[in-house]
Amino acid sequence: MSTAAVVAGNLRKRYGELAAVDGVSLDVGAGEFFGLLGPNGAGKTTTLELIEGLRQPDEGSARVLGLPSWPRNPALAARIGVQLQTSAFFERLTAAEQLRAFAKLYRVPEPAARADELLELFGLTSRAGVLVERLSGGEAQRLSIACALVHDPEVVFLDEPTAGLDPQARRNLWDLLREINAAGRTVVLTTHYIEEAEILCDRVAIIDHGRIVECDTPEKLIRKVEAVARITVGAGQLDPELLRKRFPDAVVTEDDTELVIASSDPGPVLAELADHHALHDLTMRGATLEDAFLALTGREYRS
Repeated sequence: MSTAAVVAGNLRKRYGELAAVDGVSLDVGAGEFFGLLGPNGAGKTTTLELIEGLRQPDEGSARVLGLPSWPRNPALAARIGVQLQTSAFFERLTAAEQLRAFAKLYRVPEPAARADELLELFGLTSRAGVLVERLSGGEAQRLSIACALVHDPEVVFLDEPTAGLDPQARRNLWDLLREINAAGRTVVLTTHYIEEAEILCDRVAIIDHGRIVECDTPEKLIRKVEAVARITVGAGQLDPELLRKRFPDAVVTEDDTELVIASSDPGPVLAELADHHALHDLTMRGATLEDAFLALTGREYRS
């Protein structure tokens, strides 16, 4: 891996009895697309804020581009871009005016031209004159990321950038995030969407209860549980509790349409299904990043 863009060592942050971040250490290579994957409340946002220098760690330290992120360093702030989980825009400004304002704050040459460039890149040219409060959720997310890029930062931090978006808007944003990374920027992203981490990230750190459970490429994480098979049948054919008792090492989930059994020994499961004539619409596939999460954390993924 090339020179590290981000290095965090033994970061800790407590809020009363809650250990929001509990000894997190990680490194991100220059030009890498790195993901922090975990359920809501796992410590992703607090970890990112400690690395960005938005919060003071109780213990440990973080360096970005070789510079300490705490105490806050104006020289570092000019080299990183930050998109917060909740977008905060100036009131009563249009999309174009927002970008121009951010460009002026960062002393970007020709702020109007830079704003127009980003509006085109993010597909917002037709919305340039629209007040930000009238933008759709997807448009507001794209504008938020554009504001984080207005000064052409070397490292971009994105906190749940696709949260709350519909599937099509999410995939459109994925394309933009790929372009941001392909342009040579280091991207650090938090997400609770397993598919998002698997598709976008070069490496993924699985975080839960404030700790890094495992960190590797999606492919290597999946290979660690490659013996797991996911068997899917129509919902209502079998009692999930019965299957959990019959196969305690398997993970059984059910929603309104399907029942899924993740097992490292699928033969007996298939035999059980056949005995109960529960093979309607059966499908079977290999391990996924979700299976890696199940195996590494020992419980079902919470979105």
